[in-house]
Amino acid sequence: MPSITFSFDDLCLLVGKRLSEAELTHLLDYAKAELDSKFGSEITVKYNDTNQPYLWCVEGLARLLKGVLGRQKGLAKITLKKSAAKIIVDKRVRKLRPYIAGFIAKGVKLDDYLLKQLVQMQEKLSSNFGRKRAKISIGTYPLNALEFPVHYKLADPLEKFIPLSFHHSVSLREVLDKHEKGKEFGHLLKAESGYPVLVDAKKDILSLIPIINSEQSGRLVVGDDSFFFEVTGTDERAVNLVANSAAFACFERGFELHSLVVEYPERKIVTPTLTTTRMKFKEVEVEKLLGIKLKAGQLKSLLEGLRYGYANGTAVIPSYRHDVMHAVDIVEDAAIMYGYGNFEAAPLTSFTVGNIKPMQRMIDTFRELWVGAGYQEVLSPVLINKELLYGKMHVPDKGTVELENFVSMTYSCVRSWVLPILLEILSKNKHVEYPQKIFEQGVVTLRAPDLHDEEHIAGVSAHSLATFTEGKQVVQSILQSVGALVEFEEFELGCFIPGRAANVLVNGTHIGFLGEIHPQVLDEFGLSTPVVATELNLSKLHEIIKK
Repeated sequence: MPSITFSFDDLCLLVGKRLSEAELTHLLDYAKAELDSKFGSEITVKYNDTNQPYLWCVEGLARLLKGVLGRQKGLAKITLKKSAAKIIVDKRVRKLRPYIAGFIAKGVKLDDYLLKQLVQMQEKLSSNFGRKRAKISIGTYPLNALEFPVHYKLADPLEKFIPLSFHHSVSLREVLDKHEKGKEFGHLLKAESGYPVLVDAKKDILSLIPIINSEQSGRLVVGDDSFFFEVTGTDERAVNLVANSAAFACFERGFELHSLVVEYPERKIVTPTLTTTRMKFKEVEVEKLLGIKLKAGQLKSLLEGLRYGYANGTAVIPSYRHDVMHAVDIVEDAAIMYGYGNFEAAPLTSFTVGNIKPMQRMIDTFRELWVGAGYQEVLSPVLINKELLYGKMHVPDKGTVELENFVSMTYSCVRSWVLPILLEILSKNKHVEYPQKIFEQGVVTLRAPDLHDEEHIAGVSAHSLATFTEGKQVVQSILQSVGALVEFEEFELGCFIPGRAANVLVNGTHIGFLGEIHPQVLDEFGLSTPVVATELNLSKLHEIIKK
């Protein structure tokens, strides 16, 4: 979980009230956070939730606390001046890291503390929310060291620039091998034939993205009073969220903010977007979910305390919050502001004895057996996309439940099997030593013959000697450990090498399959190591064992 360190005096100044340590400890509950340590005026706050990254800076935390304390309620607003400055995006970055947003901040001299806070916000967002820069990364540049327009494009790995902390120019490829940040994050680029860079109007490389800035034009120092802030990434929604969060933080420090025009090949947008979202919900839902009656005025006051806008059953969600996906999320925030300690206790109306379902016992047994076979368990979201489930796997659609109003194409349907997700995990861990053996147990959803859920377990083994025989031995050993009579029969599926795949049968009933992944499918995931994989239907197996 993320934690941030800042001056307690600074927080009080931003909030506009001198807080006691006891008050701060209580107020941090509203941010799902706790006081981790205190040394003099310097304190460290640890967050127990990762879905509100705007709080990962002292300015964002102060904004929330001002609402809770009633010092500044409702939607926070900032002033954004129009600018003619542009970021021009080359179409070739589309397949690698297609999105960018940013702004210009002017008018406040950076002292040592403020510079450290800006760097801390940048690092926390890039490392935690940005998944160690794979999803988003951030750069800041002194405004007097560059000229707009800035071009976001791919560069030849042999092009040279001077990275931060270096005193001589090196090629972009050499940065990945020689620079500290290149060694840490170079795996994000090494397989690519071109590297994403920012280049200004003077044709100076400002940054090798997402690795390191230029020593000449990418280092902010104490005394700088204006800078260019940019975010790049693979998810446009996440990129805009981070730009919005940083813009609010800078505005609250007194910076004058100027927008940037981002010119994509097919469209233009102005960033930061600062777009709020409206969500309607019935006030009766509050009583239904929380068991308390709140008048419209009370609900308005509670939600405005957490910096929503609210009127006539419609909540206005700030542009720096994308964690509110359903009316239930709004009701939860109302409950947080109301105070869980203020709910009256309700008596028990029934008395039961809890126990573990037989199905769950079998699932736990299988998980232990897979661990015993040398596999590491992973967990992944149940939401995914059809391209990963079927396109990359070279198999037909099994009958997929799709989301009507999805937020991101990446998460536009419910998974119908687990195996593709394990291959995706392998593709993101090519820099890790082999062999790699992972498995996942979880629910999948299918539409045929009717809409239903199934419990599946899938495993993959990736190393130079991975074969069908290895997979068969593992599956046979695990199933025999639970007393199942196992048989295998040859079959074909687009993701497997013909002649090296089999259906798995227990007591004559098909419960899964295994096989060696086809080289074309490996290529879809950027894998060069042989992989043997299996997926078993535990729901069907449980019915067989019960009989």
